[in-house]
Amino acid sequence: MSESLDKGKRGGAGFPLWDWPTRLFHWSLPVLLPLAWWTAEEGQMERHQWVGYTLLVLVVFRIGWGLIGSRHSRFTDFLRGPRTVLGYLRGRIPAGPGHNPLGGWSVVVLLTLLLAQAVSGLFNSDRILFDGPLYYAVDSSTRDFLGVVHEWAFNALLAMVAVHLLAVGWHQWRLGEKLLQAMWLGRARGREGEAPVVGWWRALLLLAAVSGLFWWILQQAPPPPRMW
Repeated sequence: MSESLDKGKRGGAGFPLWDWPTRLFHWSLPVLLPLAWWTAEEGQMERHQWVGYTLLVLVVFRIGWGLIGSRHSRFTDFLRGPRTVLGYLRGRIPAGPGHNPLGGWSVVVLLTLLLAQAVSGLFNSDRILFDGPLYYAVDSSTRDFLGVVHEWAFNALLAMVAVHLLAVGWHQWRLGEKLLQAMWLGRARGREGEAPVVGWWRALLLLAAVSGLFWWILQQAPPPPRMW
């Protein structure tokens, strides 16, 4: 009883670990990534394009949220140096309430791959009926390079997703950590935040700003060259 009162005085009890913008972003990925793959496989490039737009806006939003979001959603909360990561792997440093030191860097890798995948898609083409909105903004050698990046990033994403699922499964069922419950509900027994979450309006403003910037960039895209 005294221990829980002590926690309350320090402000470390009862707060959500993950705010709703972080959770919505997280659970959008198992929907959008398979949808992106399926629309490309089926040749539904217009739909594939809109899925890609959505992914790109959400990834840039998540990067911004890692700077101005709630405490445990910020990069400063879960990115640690090599010494801390090594100490965690050796069992000398505790995981902490949010991402553990190794998991924090996996988040950065996943966001980087998602960003590379989505951005490179803007310059992509099926060379038949579909050209990305920025296809004519660069020369042919750059387009070819970005086409390779688009394919490579997707394969790397598949590998990282597999590693992520294995790691979550290990911590969830082998170590008994309630990762899934916390990411779904915001908190779980043994996985609570140490600070209150920020206001929802901040997420809406950030999303609006990212969406507006992306729309403006698309408006600057050069049109296809005229065919005489």
